[in-house]
Amino acid sequence: MRAQNPFFWPFQMVFSGFSSVGKSADQTYWDSAAVARTTPVIQRITYSDLFAVLSEGAQDFAKTRADAILLVFILPIIGIAAIVAASGPGYADLLFPLLSGFVLVSPIAAFGFYEMSRRLEADQRAGWTDALGVLTSPAIGTIALLSLTLISIFILWMGAAHFLFVAFSGKQHPISLGVMLVHILTHLRGWGLIISGFAVGFVFAVIVLALSVVSFPMVLDRPEGFVGAIGTSLKAFAFNVGPLLAWGLIVSLGLFVGVAFALVGLVVVLPILSHATWHLYRRLVHY
Repeated sequence: MRAQNPFFWPFQMVFSGFSSVGKSADQTYWDSAAVARTTPVIQRITYSDLFAVLSEGAQDFAKTRADAILLVFILPIIGIAAIVAASGPGYADLLFPLLSGFVLVSPIAAFGFYEMSRRLEADQRAGWTDALGVLTSPAIGTIALLSLTLISIFILWMGAAHFLFVAFSGKQHPISLGVMLVHILTHLRGWGLIISGFAVGFVFAVIVLALSVVSFPMVLDRPEGFVGAIGTSLKAFAFNVGPLLAWGLIVSLGLFVGVAFALVGLVVVLPILSHATWHLYRRLVHY
């Protein structure tokens, strides 16, 4: 054995994870029961289940706290960089769509935490480097397709937000964030933009919730293809519209709180919500 440079060690772990993308066999990554599972059966949940999974998510976070924080800490750095870029002259109108659009792609960032919860459930080690085990999953192709789907929806949201801004405020970009806020809050058309933006954003958020609430954790749990995972997620949403809309509201408010604290709040909020979503999946789908 030899001592390793502590600065380069995390990068070596990440490189090792990427170098083994998709290399695990089905029987290695999933147990034999998972490979042989039958058609999933959708269960109805209640509002009390939402509080239960939040508690379970917090327990998972407590078990992996240091590793989870290390895994997610890069997100505030990326977010702050995006805010600085969008706050520049001529780009202020992009700031709010970027921040609100984080809700649409947050399931992608949650994959590592789903993997940690899966490992905790199986009494396996669940450190941050183990979370990179998701890269070795034989479902990596399906994971990539699901991620690209949400990225495409995010791009559509940014386009819709820009269209609304132009429709209500004209083609001229605001020279600063302060000028834009004054214009929006002191003009009737500005309030029209706010209301329309919330309405359109709500539609996008519901679409993402319906597509991802089951499909993302499901492809880590069992050998399921893209169409099957999406179909199961849509069925689960249709069977539990009320509770899952409430769950979407909880997630949105939680992420809003995380973003409001200079994005640093995401270091705690995102892991808890991600672990909780794994346990929500367990309550929604039985085999």
